[in-house]
Amino acid sequence: MDDILVELLQEEQELQFTNFNEATAWQIGSQMAEHAMRENIPVTIDIQRGAHQLFHASMRGTAADNDEWVKRKVRLVNRFGHSSFYMGQLLKSKGRSIEESYLIPESEFAAHGGCFPIFVKGTGMVGTITVSGLPQEEDHKLVVESIRTFLAKEK
Repeated sequence: MDDILVELLQEEQELQFTNFNEATAWQIGSQMAEHAMRENIPVTIDIQRGAHQLFHASMRGTAADNDEWVKRKVRLVNRFGHSSFYMGQLLKSKGRSIEESYLIPESEFAAHGGCFPIFVKGTGMVGTITVSGLPQEEDHKLVVESIRTFLAKEK
């Protein structure tokens, strides 16, 4: 397996919450939004538990198109239980499109970085944290770093 795929799977194992509720979503989302405003980063941030949207913010420089990217990334992560960046890198390593591999339309599922599954220890996947607006690797990195920072404060 490619090194990047191993690294992305390790992130999913490492970045797990002990619990996740509305307050958690607000804290992480607010932290991400404040960072984006401070650094003038044009991103849309979305946090969902199941099908319930708990946090959503769009920074200056984003558009309705970013909301569509969020929906497509979330749909992918909910279907496969892995980060959207992992799924994109997996498809890239196979040299296949999502339509060829899984018979699902790219217009509905985006295998591009920026959506990360919310895992609760002992429970499994309960939701998603998504960013749209930057190159896919940077979207992914922003989400991962935000989760890592939040979890470090909880210890």
